[in-house]
Amino acid sequence: MASHRKSRSTGTRVAGIRTPALATAALTSVALLSQSANAAPSDDRPSLEEVEKKVDDLYRQAGSATEKYNAAKEKTSKQRKKVDTLLDDVAKRTQKLNDARTELGSFASAQYRTGASVPETATLLLADSPQDYFDQNQLMNRLTGRQKTAVDDYVTQQSETMKKRREATEGLDTLTDSQNDLKTAKSTVQKKLATARELLSELTAEEKARLAAIEKKKQEEAARKAAELAKQQAAEEAERKRQEEAAQQQGSGSSSGSSESSTPGSSNGTQAQKALAFAQAQIGKPYVWGATGPGSYDCSGLTQAAWKAAGVTLPRTTYDQVNAGTTVSVSQAQPGDLVFFYDDISHVGLYVGDGKMVHAPKPGAYVREESIFYDGESSIYSVVRPA
Repeated sequence: MASHRKSRSTGTRVAGIRTPALATAALTSVALLSQSANAAPSDDRPSLEEVEKKVDDLYRQAGSATEKYNAAKEKTSKQRKKVDTLLDDVAKRTQKLNDARTELGSFASAQYRTGASVPETATLLLADSPQDYFDQNQLMNRLTGRQKTAVDDYVTQQSETMKKRREATEGLDTLTDSQNDLKTAKSTVQKKLATARELLSELTAEEKARLAAIEKKKQEEAARKAAELAKQQAAEEAERKRQEEAAQQQGSGSSSGSSESSTPGSSNGTQAQKALAFAQAQIGKPYVWGATGPGSYDCSGLTQAAWKAAGVTLPRTTYDQVNAGTTVSVSQAQPGDLVFFYDDISHVGLYVGDGKMVHAPKPGAYVREESIFYDGESSIYSVVRPA
């Protein structure tokens, strides 16, 4: 006879004891949760490569924000000077207006003393619009020559004073906007750098050593690329000289023969040498965002100061410096040329030759000479030869 009783779950044995299936599932769940808890810190912790990329991105964003800060600072400085000039002009014109008003007031007093029936100049001083008053009352037809001159002067001074006051008010509004932009850019730089410092501070000694090894490998690759560029440039220069010599030999007996070198103008070359010498003399000085020397520099502050030493005025920011000359290919770069980086044109260095440059790299670093491929070949935006 078949049994209708349900079969009993066999469960599992733990330490020789049979356990129900439900208890088994519970034990398994606890074990998994315990494993997850133990693994959580390492799973949530970013890899060293992720930290490196994040820090590099933060420094790059800080560099971009620095150039925006430099632009806002320059704009604010110019606007402040403009407003100061306008306010000074308003003060001078207000004084002239007061003088004209005083003279008209003297005419009103004279009318009162002589018993004139209509103290017209006194009414003029109280009018909202002197010109409307003249048009409506035809005052000018009843004034003496001296009075007409005084009235003309008063109208002119009032009109110019009101105009300058409006310009000063608008200028102050623009100045306020520039100052707000300056504060925003400054805050952005500080936040990016603070985040980068926080990430780096959380690295262990071993991770910092590994990070240094990664950086060293990048520098070695950058040096290799620089050597390749130097070799290419040397070959191109040798070919250029060979062609020049061949051309001179062919035309040596002809009056049309060229005796001039095709090398770029000597004056530009001399200026480039001066700019480069200045930049190299700054090696070892700290990078400080927004700084233009002499004790510290940011990237565009260094290139601007270098070319200023050579007698050439460059704009303050990388965004403007990139348009301050002739663009050439990387292979045609010459000492003194400006090398720009990244799509947002947020970094610049001064080309030395042999694939190297002098630049102010980033916060925590110093002005130094290194390969223009320091952040990879794709990071180079353009090369510009200052006019």
